[in-house]
Amino acid sequence: MFDFLAYIPYIGGPLTFIVPFVIVLSIVIFIHEYGHYIVGRWCGIHAEAFSMGFGPVIKSWVDKRGTVWQISLLPLGGYVKFLGDANASSGGADHEAIAAMPEELRARTLEKAPLWKRALTVFAGPGINFLASLVIYTGIMLYSGVPTGDQVVGKVNQLTGVTNDLQEGDRLVSIDGIAIVTNDDYKKLQVREDTGLQSTYLVERDGQRIEVQGPYPYLAAVGGVTAASPAARAGVKEGDILLSVGGAPISSFTQLRDLIVAASEERVPLLVQRGDAQVELTIRPRKSVYRDKSGELKEKVQIGVWSYGAFEPELRSVGLFEAVQIAGRAVWGIAEITWQTISKLVSGAISPKNLNGPLGIAVASGDTASKGVLELIEFVAYISTAIGLMNLLPIPILDGGHLVIYAYQAVFKRPPNEKFLGYVMLAGFCLLISLMLYATFYDGIRLTG
Repeated sequence: MFDFLAYIPYIGGPLTFIVPFVIVLSIVIFIHEYGHYIVGRWCGIHAEAFSMGFGPVIKSWVDKRGTVWQISLLPLGGYVKFLGDANASSGGADHEAIAAMPEELRARTLEKAPLWKRALTVFAGPGINFLASLVIYTGIMLYSGVPTGDQVVGKVNQLTGVTNDLQEGDRLVSIDGIAIVTNDDYKKLQVREDTGLQSTYLVERDGQRIEVQGPYPYLAAVGGVTAASPAARAGVKEGDILLSVGGAPISSFTQLRDLIVAASEERVPLLVQRGDAQVELTIRPRKSVYRDKSGELKEKVQIGVWSYGAFEPELRSVGLFEAVQIAGRAVWGIAEITWQTISKLVSGAISPKNLNGPLGIAVASGDTASKGVLELIEFVAYISTAIGLMNLLPIPILDGGHLVIYAYQAVFKRPPNEKFLGYVMLAGFCLLISLMLYATFYDGIRLTG
C-alpha cells in the first residue's frame, strides 16, 4: 500500500514533504473525527456531514443514514457537523432551526442530547486518538519484538572503514578488557583517551571464547537523524562517522555532545566520514527540549543525531498482553512529554521557539517517510497522541473547551450566556491561529537558518 513512499525522495521539491504530511495529517484527522462520529451515532445523535479537509468539495456521497461524506480541497483539518449545529466546529447550536424541528428529530441533535452523551461524543475524538496510538504501538511491538536483556549480539552493523567481525549470536564477555555483564557496564566505556575507531571484543561463540575486532561502542557514528533537526538540515546522514567538530577531532559520541554544547548556537564546521570519502558540512546547533533522567523537561543545545552501535541487541517476541503494556507506556510517555512541554511553555520555563507548526511537522513527516514505512506509521502514532492531548486543553473551540462548558452546565444546571460564549470562542480561535503563525514563523527560521 505504501510502496510509493520509497520513491518520494526522488521526486524532489516540496512534494518530498507535502505528500507524507498530507498522509499523516489525513490519517490522524480521520481517526479523530471518526471518534466523534461513531460515538455520536451510538448515542443517537445524527451526523449531517463528515468532511475531510476544508474549502471546495472535491468528492461527496451520502450514506444510508443520510450523512454526507466529503473530501475537500484543503487537507488541513476536518470536521463532523451534527444535526442542529450552527457551524462545522460544533461551537454552537442553531436554536431557531432546532425549535422548528419535529420532536423526534430534535431528540437526535447534539444540543438536545443528554449532557453525558454530548460529553462522551466530544471526548471520543481525543479518546480514539489515544486508542489508535495504543493499537499502532502494540502492532509495532508484536512485529519487531523487544531486547532480551542478555548481552547477546543481534543484527550486526557495518560501517565503511571500520572492521566488524562480530556475528549474530555472539555473547559478549568484555570490550577493551572491561567486563560486560549488565547494560550499566557500557558506561565505563563512554570516555577513553584512545582516538582509534576500533575496539577488541571478547565473545563466546560456539562454546569457545575468542577475540574479534569491532567498532568502538561509543563511536561518533550517526545511527539516525531526527526529522527537521539541525543535523537533517545540514545534510548529516545515517552511517556518517563524525571526525571533528569546529576543527577539534573526536573519537566518541560523548565528546560530540560536549563539543556541541560548547558551540552554543553558532555555526560550526563538521568533518564526517561518509563511505570512502570525507565530507565537510556546516551545522548550526539549536536549543531543544529533552527529558532528563528524572523525567523533567529541560532545554539543551543539540543537533538531532543518535549513535550507531557495533550491533543491535538480540530481540525476543512478545505476547499480546506484554505488547499492550509496552505500548501503553509509550503512549503515556508521549502524553506526559506533551503535557510537560505545554505547561513549561505557559510558565516560561522553556522557549516557545520549541513549538512546531504545520511547516515543521510537514518537514518532519517527509524526513520520517524517507526512513521507511514502519517509521512513518510510528510517527502517525506519535502525532495522534499529541493531537489527542492538545485537543483536551480547556481552550474554547477545542474539545477540552466544550467539555468545560458541559461541566459548567452540569454544576450550574444552565448553559453559559450565548453572547459571552461567542466572545470566548472567538478569543480561543484567535489564540490558536496566533500560536500556529508564531510556530510556523520559527519553523521557517529553523529550516532556513
